[in-house]
Amino acid sequence: MDKGFKNYAFIDGQNLNLGIQSLGWKIDYKKFRVYLREKYGVQKAYYFIGYLPENSNLYSSLQQHSYILIFKPTLRLKSGHVKGNCDAELVLQEMIDIKKYDKAVLVSGDGDFGCLVRYLLKQGKFERVLSPNKENCSHLLIKAAKGNIAHMADLRNKLEYNGE
Repeated sequence: MDKGFKNYAFIDGQNLNLGIQSLGWKIDYKKFRVYLREKYGVQKAYYFIGYLPENSNLYSSLQQHSYILIFKPTLRLKSGHVKGNCDAELVLQEMIDIKKYDKAVLVSGDGDFGCLVRYLLKQGKFERVLSPNKENCSHLLIKAAKGNIAHMADLRNKLEYNGE
């Protein structure tokens, strides 16, 4: 990637985490940040995530690896599940920063972002979708990206956490 690019990544944290977990491996966030910088010229990597106090070590680790965390307050349901969807925050941040970056890299497989991808394409601001799990990637997102999509399962050898 041309070092002159000033691209930003917008990462749907829950989609990334659950997608990679469903493939049976764990992502190395340090390697992923380097990959984003080297492959796509990503200068800023926003990571959208629901806030849970018990995940403070994860948040610290992400920040140490130069992710900019955008937190969403969470709601713990009676069932014990936690709800903290960050889709609106991700879209809003992309629009706030649209004049600051050359192209956007979206890390998600969520079809709700199809309209965002179509808009960014029209504006000449779209680089790529990185889908955490090919099987669970929305066909709406695939169609919107018009072939500009990569699946992270193909990156396991580069990005898997090996305990170091």
